[in-house]
Amino acid sequence: MEGKPKRRAAAENGETAEDLVLATLIGNGEDLGPIVRHAFEMGRPETLLHQLKNVVKKKEVEIEELCKTHYEEFIRAVDELRGVLVDAEELKAELSTDNFKLQEVGSVLLIRLEELLECYSIKKNVTEAIKMSQNCVQVLDLCVKCNDHISKGQFYPALKNVDLIEKNYLKNISVKTLRMVIETRIPVIKSHIEKKVSTQFNEWLVHVRSSAKVIGQTAIGHAATVRQRDEEMLDRQRKAEEQNISGIGDFSYTLDVGDFDEDSILKFDLIPLYRAYHIHTCLGIKEQFREYYYRNRMLQLNSDLQISSSQPFIESYQTYLAQIAGYFIVEDRVMRTAEGLLSAEQVEAMLETAVVKVTSVLEIQFSLMDSATHLLLVKDYVTLLASTLRQYGYEVGPVLETLNKSRDKYHELLLEECQQQIVDVLANDTYEQMVLKKDSDYDNNVLAFNLQTSDIMPTFPFIAPFSSTVPDVCRIVRSFIKGCVDYLSYSAHSNLFEVVKKYLDRILIDVLNEAILNIIHGASIGVSQAMQIAANITVLERACDYFIRHAGLLCGMPIRSVERPQSGFAAKVVLKTSRDAAYIALLTLVNTKLDEFMALTENIGWTSEEVTANANDYINEVLIYLDTIMSTAQQILPMEALYKVGSGALDHISYSIVSAFLSDSVKRFNVNAVMSINSDLKMLEAFADERFHSTGLSEIYGGGGGSFRNCLMEARQLINLLQSSQPENFMNPVIRERNYNMLDYKKVASICEKFKDSADGIFGSLSSRNTKQNTRKKSMDVLKKRLKDFN
Repeated sequence: MEGKPKRRAAAENGETAEDLVLATLIGNGEDLGPIVRHAFEMGRPETLLHQLKNVVKKKEVEIEELCKTHYEEFIRAVDELRGVLVDAEELKAELSTDNFKLQEVGSVLLIRLEELLECYSIKKNVTEAIKMSQNCVQVLDLCVKCNDHISKGQFYPALKNVDLIEKNYLKNISVKTLRMVIETRIPVIKSHIEKKVSTQFNEWLVHVRSSAKVIGQTAIGHAATVRQRDEEMLDRQRKAEEQNISGIGDFSYTLDVGDFDEDSILKFDLIPLYRAYHIHTCLGIKEQFREYYYRNRMLQLNSDLQISSSQPFIESYQTYLAQIAGYFIVEDRVMRTAEGLLSAEQVEAMLETAVVKVTSVLEIQFSLMDSATHLLLVKDYVTLLASTLRQYGYEVGPVLETLNKSRDKYHELLLEECQQQIVDVLANDTYEQMVLKKDSDYDNNVLAFNLQTSDIMPTFPFIAPFSSTVPDVCRIVRSFIKGCVDYLSYSAHSNLFEVVKKYLDRILIDVLNEAILNIIHGASIGVSQAMQIAANITVLERACDYFIRHAGLLCGMPIRSVERPQSGFAAKVVLKTSRDAAYIALLTLVNTKLDEFMALTENIGWTSEEVTANANDYINEVLIYLDTIMSTAQQILPMEALYKVGSGALDHISYSIVSAFLSDSVKRFNVNAVMSINSDLKMLEAFADERFHSTGLSEIYGGGGGSFRNCLMEARQLINLLQSSQPENFMNPVIRERNYNMLDYKKVASICEKFKDSADGIFGSLSSRNTKQNTRKKSMDVLKKRLKDFN
């Protein structure tokens, strides 16, 4: 109730609305900062101060009124407060005492604490120092180990230590000087290791190049051993098959396969390469090392591919090719074992470079070679090189193709060499039958070439039907076949046997046959030589079957297919033709010799008054010569050739007898001369019959009218006509066909003109002796007349 008048009094005392707001804010406990700041900004702080004083006065009035209202409670509270104050004083005294005591005790502890903290600080510093020292010791220990490894050449452990220092210790070295020293030495150490390893690697490059030749020779030698083992196995197989086909027994063969342990045979050290590659990888310059390796190996390859100019290729080809083989064997192992050092593309580039260069070298050297043996040696080593490289996955087809391109030249050289050998053999032969004194001679010269005509072993000494030419030529041809197969083997030929057979035809036709024909057509051979040559050709013709079979076996052909008749083998036909040419040459020589004997017919008494009691001289010489010829021919010539020689000689004698009557030196002859020649002819006919039957020709040619006697038929018919009682019957076609079919009209006319059996002179006295002679004379005159009319 008293408040309202007071508020009213306040209003009356000058309180404004602003004073009320300010009082409300203070009563609510709000912040007066913004109001104070605003008053100063407005430049009226006095107003605010006045308002605040008003608020203070107002609050004081309110406090006073509140104290008056709660006076008793206030007095009571003051009393309680005084009691609390006494308690507080007592507590303060106790606290002061306790504090004094605590200070006394705490000061000692505080000193101890300060000492303890100082110890902790020292301990921390010592610990850090120890840790730093330990770190430095470890780093220095690693540095010592690194130096020790470097001094011992153990670069990889040294590099691992450097790497460990860089990654784990270098950042933790608090000693700046030590850290700077290590930081500067690390690149130097790496550079030193790189140089050392590079030096060792360069030494290895030199060493591996010098070792490549031995490596290649070892690998090629192993390939040659494997090839020889395979050839021996095939040879055993062929022999077993031959025995089986011959009915000797069953056969079996096995293929021994030997494992090829490359590491145990080809030992070469790649450790320096591995070390260098690994260290360069650790140094972070792997690609640089790969390029360096590839570049240097390519330089070495190009150097190895250059042939030596200081010695002939035939003396250096093995070293040259072995060096290349060794090079690629090393590269194969490097590619397989040094992961990522060589790529397949780089190895392929190396191989392509080598193939191109080797192909070029071989083509040039093959073109310069003049010996088939040299060419074969190089070819054989080249195929071994290809076989060796093929084991390591390298294909060198173009190199082998070079061998195929040189095939014709090789065979031309081989043919030239064989031609010279055959010419020498033919020139040095005495053309006498070989005398084989023991079974080894028979084996080497007869059985070795299947020249035997019987499976029964002959008694020794054995006189062969051929001369030394035959086995010598067979050996030459056999070596030629071996040379052909050796060159063509291990090359790309779909039908090796057909190719070899083609070249076999060439040596037999173009070389052997031509050489024989040159001998035959030469002017220096005699009858015995011609006969022996004919016999030799017959045997060589039979040897062709052996040549074909031998070629087939060397080419790996089945026995049965080789033993089939070879219809396409032209050499047999050509040799048969040459054999016929030899027979012709033989008959020509025989006939020439017979002509010498038959020339003695001029000594016959063509107009003799009496018939000679003995045979004419020429016929004895002819019979002796024929006996010699037929006996020799029977020993060495086949029955067909024997028949040709005998029939040809007798036919020529018959012709010579007729020619004797036609000779210009014989102006006329009489019946006594005819009778004398008839005696000679009978001796010839007896000889012909005897030889025809004793030689066994009668069993072959007896049934067809082909006896030796028939070869004398022209002379016999002429003698019969001249001795006939009615020679005019010659003009009777029936009688002439039956009795005189071998005689020619003109020859008969010329001979009859010379036949003077008349009364003139000597003939006149003879012609008047009996009527029979007169009758024959008249008949002869009729024949002469009719022959003149016919002509």
